[in-house]
Amino acid sequence: MTGIALTKIDVLDGSETIKICTGYRLRGEAIDYLPANAVRQAELNRCMKRWTAGAAPPWARAAGRSAQAIKYIRRIEELIECPVASVSTSPEREDTILVRDPFED
Repeated sequence: MTGIALTKIDVLDGSETIKICTGYRLRGEAIDYLPANAVRQAELNRCMKRWTAGAAPPWARAAGRSAQAIKYIRRIEELIECPVASVSTSPEREDTILVRDPFED
């Protein structure tokens, strides 16, 4: 992948601590993928890492450009090893921030 669209960042509004799933445990074994089988998915334990923004202003303020939102986006990029190409900060199309052109080589 060359980029992802990060959507619904506005639903994090007011959250001071967010858990990010970084993997799974299936029957005691660590795995880094989501099994396709629904029965196996029901058996999963999620491995969560806590990410703290501190005393964060609302996430959607200034079109999602708060320092805490940027730190969160950068952390997601680090974990998935892929850049964020766009960020949506509300259900409205005009509130999508194009970080970089996803069609650019």
